[in-house]
Amino acid sequence: MSNDKLKIKLSIADRIYPLTIAPSQEEGLRKAAKKIEEVIKQYEQSYAVRDKQDVLAMCALQFASKTEQHSINNDKEVIDARRKLSDLVAVLDDHLT
Repeated sequence: MSNDKLKIKLSIADRIYPLTIAPSQEEGLRKAAKKIEEVIKQYEQSYAVRDKQDVLAMCALQFASKTEQHSINNDKEVIDARRKLSDLVAVLDDHLT
């Protein structure tokens, strides 16, 4: 049982963010910060955006839309799976009765 916390610093959009985290979170946070930096560079190069606020807003929108789309896709998959299971149950009921 470890309550150890880890102090790290992440650089995002030319700012340093000191965080105190569980060690199990470090890899995910570092990967997330790296991905944000990559997206920032893409926006700055592709759209000649200089204002970090605008770039960060576009990054947030991109990441949030991916999350929402993933949720929508999962919902559709669950609905489709339920329909298929319902159809399967109906077929089994027909054969067993």
